[in-house]
Amino acid sequence: MSIDCLDPARLAAFWAEALGWRITSNEPHEVVLEPPAASKEEGISPDLLFLLVPEDRVTKNRLHFDLRPSDQYAEVQRLLGLGATEVDVGQSPECTWVVLGDPEGNEFCVLRPFTDEEMASFA
Repeated sequence: MSIDCLDPARLAAFWAEALGWRITSNEPHEVVLEPPAASKEEGISPDLLFLLVPEDRVTKNRLHFDLRPSDQYAEVQRLLGLGATEVDVGQSPECTWVVLGDPEGNEFCVLRPFTDEEMASFA
């Protein structure tokens, strides 16, 4: 998956920390992230390629990540500490997810954990 950005190194570093992934290529115009070596995601999850572009993002993302941690509050706090910001995209106060922006303002969501009932339905 390719992500256009103004500062590939900075944005890749944020997402590497956020996801626990590794930077496998770091060039001035592009940085590649891959899942951890020998993880169950390696070779299955798409690599993330951060590409340098000259223009700012001016509209809402057409694609965004949804993260589902086991502790939503703790994960939101961790991501804010990494440089994410809270974003209002018109979500209601009853929403069960939190919308954040990465260091370049790309929105992503931090979802609530699955309930025990939901987890049982996957078995």
